[in-house]
Amino acid sequence: MTHATARTMTDVPTAAQRIAAALRRHGVEIMFSQSLPSALILACEDLGIRQIVYRTENAGGAMADGYARRTNRIGIVTAQNGPAATLLVPPLAEALKASVPVLALVQEVNRPHADRNAFQEIDHVTLFASCTKWARRLTDASRVEDYIDMAIVAATSGRPAPVALMLPADLLIEPAAPAPYSRTARLGAWPLDRPVADPVAVAEAAELIAAARCPLIVAGGGVHGSQAHEDLARLQALAALPVAYTMMGKGAVDDASPLTVGLIGNVMGARSLGRHLRPLIDGADVIAFVGSRTNQNGTDNWTLFPKTARFIHVDIESTEIGRTYEALRLVGDIRETLRALIKELEGRKLQVRRDKAEAIEAQIRTARAAREQANTAVAMSDSRPLRPERILRELNALLTPNTTVVADASYSSAWIAGYLDSRVAGMRFLSPRGLAGLGWGFPMAIGAKAARPADPVVCLAGDGGFGHVWSELETVAREELAVTLLILNNQVLGFQKDAETVKFGRYTGACHFSPVDHAAVARACGLEAHRVEDAADVRPRLAEALGSSRTVVLELMTDPDAYPPLTMFDGALGY
Repeated sequence: MTHATARTMTDVPTAAQRIAAALRRHGVEIMFSQSLPSALILACEDLGIRQIVYRTENAGGAMADGYARRTNRIGIVTAQNGPAATLLVPPLAEALKASVPVLALVQEVNRPHADRNAFQEIDHVTLFASCTKWARRLTDASRVEDYIDMAIVAATSGRPAPVALMLPADLLIEPAAPAPYSRTARLGAWPLDRPVADPVAVAEAAELIAAARCPLIVAGGGVHGSQAHEDLARLQALAALPVAYTMMGKGAVDDASPLTVGLIGNVMGARSLGRHLRPLIDGADVIAFVGSRTNQNGTDNWTLFPKTARFIHVDIESTEIGRTYEALRLVGDIRETLRALIKELEGRKLQVRRDKAEAIEAQIRTARAAREQANTAVAMSDSRPLRPERILRELNALLTPNTTVVADASYSSAWIAGYLDSRVAGMRFLSPRGLAGLGWGFPMAIGAKAARPADPVVCLAGDGGFGHVWSELETVAREELAVTLLILNNQVLGFQKDAETVKFGRYTGACHFSPVDHAAVARACGLEAHRVEDAADVRPRLAEALGSSRTVVLELMTDPDAYPPLTMFDGALGY
């Protein structure tokens, strides 16, 4: 029975059509798919929901993740049952750890065929249990709206997270009676709910901050999820608070602010700004984590913060508070809780804080100057192969506040977080830091471009990570999505080589690649692409690419011995 025939024979919408209407009600305009479940995709296209067709499910999940991060609306990815569904596990696991709401709609075998070894049958609920917040199988067509709403509420409320709903193929073409109760709510934006932390705890936090000798705010990715950038900037200015950020918190504050400490964690090694501001962190007596998981990298193996400090922690997820660092608990939506904290501070005397502002700003200015001096040689280098620091310097000069910068995992994430400047509070820098899987940067950039077509998107990826997703070059060409893709080609797995060298004094044979002409691969997919080897060509090529209305790939031949300022490499690899 065809999609059209099912509707004509009964004059009652099918379950697929009910699902499509429910998605439309929740504001869904784009889904990342590969034509399956077919009945659902056809119904969605009938309602004007655009299908962006990925080449691999792994990449499709990352596209939905990037879309959700950039729009603060739920990302939708769909897949066939069996092997296709298994390829959604990695990107959903990233979204789970990074607190990003994605709805995976997965085709299931026909209901009468369940548990009979049907073609490509697998226990999808168990499969997705470890990488989603909620996983269910829809078996009754009369409950379509109920389950779609449950899935989206689970994804967008509390700590945002991915969810999965399995859809039996026979159910999708079955007539579905309307729900017994009318549903009109639009639930697809996140955060769905904005509870405020306990007023008593907020007042106590305000008192601690007002009286602190050397307070510090550490901003994590939760600031972006809650859209709390402006409120954090107000708090920073009101109480003269120095603000540091993690990799996921990059862009939470304006890097030009005189009170912005910059990137901290395991990237405070030689040539970093954080290296020169370590005394400020060591001297902190009150530290407020704002939307931070206090994870291993963001705390430099949980060694970064002084044991004598008092901790405050603002987060929507209560179980994250007190993990490693016992803290005053401000459980609530970050934006609304910061607003409550600002209101409390406005009623307090903040002269102690303001009196110290000039000295803190001077300390940060001195550190910035020292960092600039330490980086001058490499950032201005004309050497061949290219230094990544030179490439980042040229790129930094071309960024605008509405540019979305995306990085792949590993070194690429560290390069953009430490060497590019956020022009305003709220500028977006996306990277797969939930699980840090290689290859997710480029598809995440595709999702970000689909989310905001008018804004420039630039993606930085190493050749090792990019090798996972070459096929998606055809996707951006076909879908006409303009991404400036910068491939740092050093023909090595950089972090693996360097980490093994530090740990074992040698590295395995897996760390070197054969030469690949990535520009030629891109041109074979119909894209404009250039190999860049001379430093003098970097800025002009970047400017041209960023100004193009189509995807442009720049393959930048880089020094295999260059590495970002990870603390674990200090003194072990030459600088």
